[in-house]
Amino acid sequence: MNYLVIGLFLYLLWLLLVIFFDKRGTLSKHNITVVWILIMPILMIRTTKGQIFLDRLSVHKKFWRVFASIGLPAMLAGMLAMFILILLLDYFMIMSFQTNTVPPVSKFNEPRNIFLIPGINEYIPLWYGIIALIITLIVHEFSHAILCKVESIKVKSMGVLLAIVPIGGFAEPDEEQLLGKTEEIKDAETTAESKKFATRSERVRVLTAGVMANFVTALIAFILFFSLLGSISPVGDVMVTKVIPGYPADLAGVKPNMILTGIDDVQITGAHDFLSYANTLKPGEIVTLNLVDNGVRKKMDLVAVAGNQTQAGVKISNVIEGSPAEAAGIRSDMVLVKIGSTEIKDLNDFVSFMNSTSPGQNVDIYLMSNDSVNASLLTFSNVELIERPEENLKMGYLGVHYTSLDSGTIFSLGITIGQFPARNYLTFITSIPSSLTSLNGWIQLLGLPFFMFELVGFPGFSGVITSFYEPTGWAVALGSGMFVILNILLWIGWMNFYVGLFNCLPAVPLDGGHVFRDVMASTLSRIMGNGEKVERLSNAVAFMFAVLILMSFVFVIFAPYAAQGF
Repeated sequence: MNYLVIGLFLYLLWLLLVIFFDKRGTLSKHNITVVWILIMPILMIRTTKGQIFLDRLSVHKKFWRVFASIGLPAMLAGMLAMFILILLLDYFMIMSFQTNTVPPVSKFNEPRNIFLIPGINEYIPLWYGIIALIITLIVHEFSHAILCKVESIKVKSMGVLLAIVPIGGFAEPDEEQLLGKTEEIKDAETTAESKKFATRSERVRVLTAGVMANFVTALIAFILFFSLLGSISPVGDVMVTKVIPGYPADLAGVKPNMILTGIDDVQITGAHDFLSYANTLKPGEIVTLNLVDNGVRKKMDLVAVAGNQTQAGVKISNVIEGSPAEAAGIRSDMVLVKIGSTEIKDLNDFVSFMNSTSPGQNVDIYLMSNDSVNASLLTFSNVELIERPEENLKMGYLGVHYTSLDSGTIFSLGITIGQFPARNYLTFITSIPSSLTSLNGWIQLLGLPFFMFELVGFPGFSGVITSFYEPTGWAVALGSGMFVILNILLWIGWMNFYVGLFNCLPAVPLDGGHVFRDVMASTLSRIMGNGEKVERLSNAVAFMFAVLILMSFVFVIFAPYAAQGF
């Protein structure tokens, strides 16, 4: 099934239906507005229903005012952090032009991966991303609506944002009341209902409520996610990645993605253990494999055939453009077996060796042309390593992506096995909360979907990764549902945190832009007094910051393309 064709068909059908009903006036008749995001029409479906529900939620006015007031320092801290981050990105990009080290266009700086749109951003899984985005937007917008009710600001409507599928909710306050320039001071006899404009402090509370709600939601989701990680455990680190047709493993019913935990009752802790044991096999010898297939433990008997040679190493999945590996002539699908005098039997050997190298070091690299029994040995002499571009670490960089799931082939059994650092993977993730006392811990949390082990992101417990883990204790009853819960919590936490931080930016029309303008006006009024001059100055500075941030984003996105001549 070609999902791209289906997606394109649904988009075109949606586009035509929206244009047709918009021109007929059907949408406006039902209080539906079309908002265009590039070439995607988003429908704002409004309703006045739910006002009673909001009234009930806003009864505890003191609680909500304290909640929103706490959000102000949180927003100011996020505002400062995000603005410094943007300035640092601009600085490093300008310096890279001066030193001719502009980062090449890659998936890390592609425009589609900068925006947090499920289905477009390749790091965000579609359905978990949609669920997380909907919850993020609903939490954000409805927090604004609740505070509007608390501060007696009219909520004109609420509704759903629709782009083929629902992508969020919104609350629409009376903008004249909320953002009006004139403030009407109430006396003791003036009722809240007769108030025309929000005071500056009331407006700030309404605006900070959304960001505060996102941060609190992220905190709750992350606490639950990291707490529930203790309810899963690794099955093993070695997986069957390929079964050669007609060979013993195929005849016995061994399938790819099964996890190997033992051979002849000998525990297998790594690919090297299995390869070493396989080298001792003789033709006709019966071998019992201990396997886990989708959580079910199995034992399978195989009869080894002649030709028990094994091939260990690390398979190259991709060669980075402009890297030392590309310059040397190394290609994808080759199998790295030796560097200098160090044999590379598995992923751990390769990572350990590279960690001991330094930029400018020359190494001899030995690779098999492929992973077949007839592969030839190739030698690449005096390959000069460079500094790692993404991490700025003082160690050598070859410029290859490898797959840890292709560590060697045992031809006497007819299987290719791979090693995945399942235990280390889980240990790393569970250690993140304890590392949040340092800047590095926050970088790990924010960068979790983008890079974790050797620049490979963590998409959650989905796909092949789930084969390496199983629920334990009380979670056994949930089965694979445990992984669904973990994934939903992970993406709700991550999406809320990022959206909250983004909204802290001091750029109108973001919440942070309005708060920045009000805080600055309040500060200037203490020095210059209230008046039109303060309003004009604060509006001008807020506008300048918005333009600066917008241009910074444009610069960081398109600078790599400009450096390569588009």
